[in-house]
Amino acid sequence: MRGFFFLSALMASALSIADDAAPVEIAHRGASGYLPEHTLEAVAMAHALGADYIEQDVVMSSDGVPMVLHDVTLDATTDVAARFPGRAREDGRYYAIDFTLAELKSLAVRERFKPETGEPVFPGRYSGGLPVFRIATFEESLALVSGLNASTGRVAGVYPEIKRPGWHLAQGKDLGAAVVAMLDRFGYREKSDACFVQCFEFTEVRRLRESLGYRGKLIQLLGGSKPGEDGTDFVRFRTPEGLRELADWVDGIGPSLDSVVLGASPGERRITPLAAEARAAGLAVHPYTARTDSLPKWAADYADLIGVLKEAGVEGWFTDFPGLLR
Repeated sequence: MRGFFFLSALMASALSIADDAAPVEIAHRGASGYLPEHTLEAVAMAHALGADYIEQDVVMSSDGVPMVLHDVTLDATTDVAARFPGRAREDGRYYAIDFTLAELKSLAVRERFKPETGEPVFPGRYSGGLPVFRIATFEESLALVSGLNASTGRVAGVYPEIKRPGWHLAQGKDLGAAVVAMLDRFGYREKSDACFVQCFEFTEVRRLRESLGYRGKLIQLLGGSKPGEDGTDFVRFRTPEGLRELADWVDGIGPSLDSVVLGASPGERRITPLAAEARAAGLAVHPYTARTDSLPKWAADYADLIGVLKEAGVEGWFTDFPGLLR
C-alpha cells in the first residue's frame, strides 16, 4: 500500500503540468521502473502506460543474434555467474558476445544489482521471485511493439541504441549492420517512420549514413568530459559549432540531464544554453534519464524535474517511469 500512496502522491503533484502539451516520452529500457529492464514484460507495460517510444539497447550473441541488453556484460542483470561458472573473461566479467542465443535464453533476468555484493541498484523496484524473466532478442522486442501497435491502434515508436559498435567490430561482429537490417525488416527505413537510432560513437553514426545507407532518424548520444570509446569529442559537440556539425548527420542529441540543467539544489539551478543552441542548429533534444528514485540534485521531485525539462524546451526525455505524468 505504501507504494500505491507514493505513486498517487506523484500523480497528484504532476497535475499542474500534465495538461500542457507534452513532449515525447521515451520508455528507458521499457518500463524499467516497474519491471526488470528490457524484458518483453517491461516493453508491454511501457506500451500500456502510453510511452511514445520504447528503447532497445542492442548487443550481439556469439552466433550473431542481436540481443536487447543495456550492457555488453551479463553480470549485473542475470544469473550468468551461477549458470555458467568459469565462463568469465580475464577481467572477471561475463560478456554476452561469448554466449550463444540458446545459452543467453537460458538465463534468468532480474532487477539490476551490484555484482560484487548482490545488492539491488534501486532497492524499491520489482523484487518478486516469479515469473522468471528472460533476455529478449531485438527481433522479439520489435515484433512485440508491432503487435501491440496493431492490436491497440496506438502507435508507439522504437528507439534502439547500438551499444559499443567499435568494440563489437573488433570482436568480429557488425552490430550496426545487423540493427539496420532488422529495422528494415520491420519497416523502419525513413525519417517519417516512428524510430530513432542512437549511438555514443560518432564514427558509427557517420557509418550508418555513409556505408550502411540508413535514412531514418539518428541521435548522437553525448557523454561527459572524457572522449568516447572511439574518440568522439563530447565536449566539442556541446558547443554551437559542434552542434552545427552534428546537424549534417543526425536529427537530434541525447545529453545527460545535467547537461541541460545544472545545480546542487532546486534553489540554485540554472538551465544551460545547450537545448536552445541545439534547437537553433535544427536538432531535437532528448535527455536521459528521469527517475523518481534517483533525482538530480536540482529537482525537488519528479514533477519538478519534468517541469524544468519542459521549461528548458526539450522535445522529449527518457524515463524509467513512462506514463506517470499522464
